[in-house]
Amino acid sequence: MRILLLGEYSNVHWTLAQALRRLGHDVCVASNGDFWKNYPRDIDLDRKIGSPLGTIDFYRRLTFALARMRGYDVVQLINPMFFEVNPRKNLIAYKYLKRHNRKTFLGAFGMDFFWVDECRQQRPLRYSDFNFGDTLRTDEIAMREVDDWVGTDKERANRYIADNCNGIIAGLYEYYACYKRLYNDKLQFIPFPIDVDAIERVAPPVDGPVRFFIGISQQRSKYKGTDIMLAALEKLHQRYPDRCEIVKAVSVPFEQYQHMMDSSHVILDQLYSYTPAMNALLAMAKGLVVVGGGEEENYQILGEDNLRPIVNVLPDADDVYRKLEQLVVDPQRISTLSDQSRAYVEHHHNADAVARKYLDFWMSK
Repeated sequence: MRILLLGEYSNVHWTLAQALRRLGHDVCVASNGDFWKNYPRDIDLDRKIGSPLGTIDFYRRLTFALARMRGYDVVQLINPMFFEVNPRKNLIAYKYLKRHNRKTFLGAFGMDFFWVDECRQQRPLRYSDFNFGDTLRTDEIAMREVDDWVGTDKERANRYIADNCNGIIAGLYEYYACYKRLYNDKLQFIPFPIDVDAIERVAPPVDGPVRFFIGISQQRSKYKGTDIMLAALEKLHQRYPDRCEIVKAVSVPFEQYQHMMDSSHVILDQLYSYTPAMNALLAMAKGLVVVGGGEEENYQILGEDNLRPIVNVLPDADDVYRKLEQLVVDPQRISTLSDQSRAYVEHHHNADAVARKYLDFWMSK
């Protein structure tokens, strides 16, 4: 098959492309590299914002790229905003792609209208980036996303593409839950791909203080709950200064981020999630223990009855503190969870097995 993957989130499309190529398919990835993360791609669609010459160069490259995006068996979009242009132009590009290729698919992999609106209106999740039970988040960062997606051209583009595409793939339980009510007939959950064979297990033995790693994006810390997790971690360190260490990565390049993470035992991930996403899965493949989203719905949708490697935390500072303290008081538990973490990724996220699930779904539509 000839497959075009448009856009990038946390290396999902490039990892999938590599697996599809190993299975004998012709794959092209066109993206901006997920901004500063600069992931690999075949067609570079990075845009230099704020520079008139950069804008001219971007549209020149995009025009030439679109002319080559014809005749594919499958086109998959990472998001309804798959190009770094305004929603109306993205919709025009989508209609062009739909007209000149056999099938189009939409990825439910991150921020979009249905993630925002369903969490606020229908609330299929007990907690999320936008609700805690029946209480809606009204802080500035959450409301910025609401204003960006609800009642806007982004909403209209998202609705049109979801209605018009051949199928929708959700990469996490959360996104599956937010598309299921309206698009159950064309929706499929497929786990994120991880190239497990290429990832070395690096988690060090726990023969001293437990090293906790936390990545901090200064612009999104409150939105993702990192501020709450960091406060709990600092409180833990104050009580057990000789039994735990904190490794903080503050808005650093991805290579430096990984190097800092590799020397740790435990990684603190997104507070408001039900499931581990790409960053957490990468850590788990390395044998690190993840503190974050590990709700039962995550294991159920995977059909996992035995492994429970994720230290699941509720969006509550006291709960986070208690779960972290348990790891410090009983560090031998980390070794068991480390083994389970690697096994979990091997079993459910092996990139080649995931790629076959994509192929089956694409061909069924």
